[in-house]
Amino acid sequence: MQKLPKRLLSIDVLRALTMFLMIFVNDASGVKHIPEWIDHAAGNADGMGFADTIFPAFLFILGLSLPFAINNRIKKGDSSLNILIYILTRSAALLIMGFYHVNIETYSLTNALIPRAMWVLIVTAAFFLIWLDYPDTMAKARKYTLIGVGFALLIGMAVIYKGTDEEGRSIGMHTSWWGILGIIGWSYLVCACIYFAAKGRLSVLVGALVVFAAINIAAHTGLITEKLWVIGDASSVTLTMGGIVISRWYAEWAERGKTKLIPLFFIGAGILLIVAGLLIRPYADGVSKIRSTPAWVFICSGITILMFQLFIYIVDIGGKKDFLKAIRPAGTSTLTCYLMPYFQVFLMELLHIKFPYLLMNGLGGLLRSFAVAFILIWLVGLMEKKRLRLKI
Repeated sequence: MQKLPKRLLSIDVLRALTMFLMIFVNDASGVKHIPEWIDHAAGNADGMGFADTIFPAFLFILGLSLPFAINNRIKKGDSSLNILIYILTRSAALLIMGFYHVNIETYSLTNALIPRAMWVLIVTAAFFLIWLDYPDTMAKARKYTLIGVGFALLIGMAVIYKGTDEEGRSIGMHTSWWGILGIIGWSYLVCACIYFAAKGRLSVLVGALVVFAAINIAAHTGLITEKLWVIGDASSVTLTMGGIVISRWYAEWAERGKTKLIPLFFIGAGILLIVAGLLIRPYADGVSKIRSTPAWVFICSGITILMFQLFIYIVDIGGKKDFLKAIRPAGTSTLTCYLMPYFQVFLMELLHIKFPYLLMNGLGGLLRSFAVAFILIWLVGLMEKKRLRLKI
């Protein structure tokens, strides 16, 4: 493995902002009478809103941080087998969580044994029991008992699950798609395995990126008519591998003392990707998050690279470590932050609590969404101090 510089705080800050905005746009999707450009674009539209840029940025940031995470394990002396187990178990955790949460969409509101909200709350609480960052001082017997309870709850919720398909027929848990966490899990698994097998060699990583981008283009120009196993149309792995390549490029140039070239390269790469996305848009199914088109992949990759360079300048070079301090927990306990809205939304559903009209429409609704994002991240910050955070 090639050496990497010390941890880039800019990645944590960029991840925190992205997680904050993810909570905001997801909450704002239920607000009526808001500007169209803020929300997600319709599935059949040739266009994208601000909300459509958040998830791809998260996948790209996953790629940015992946080399640091694996290389840090190598520095700690982890064997190749231990690192591979780490990759597999981390991926499995994300896939399990994604699988359970995606089945919320088809949960029966009339025939199930328990209310949907209670089912979701139990499942999400089980995630915390299984993947909590337990302190080293905790007795192993107690730790494994809590983990066992978590798995038992998941199994129990799978057994009692009752769903309904589009035709009203009763169905069990299934994989219509893998959900946000599942997509992240598959993308992480594929890209982390490639990075590990390639030992971080930039030439191999660039080659993988080119192949993934080509598959994505082929899938939206009719050259490939069937989605491929695991990677689908390769949109998510293209985004993640793009982050890995940028991270490795940064490391290689920093190691050679060519730091002055980094901003020129990143700004140029970001602009070129945006232009490439606009150019390919008419020929590859337009631009759409729902259809995960190449134009969407390229444009969002370019935007994220430009934001990354901006944060490098502010945080790593400018030394403003407290930049966006208020939402810092979203960058350090990101998965915990992602799961918090499930407690908020479904606890309100269980207790039949609704926001007043003023907070469900227009500017009032948007301000509410900002407040919800801040409050949930603030709560995660308090939970961090008690070590109540997920670690996978």
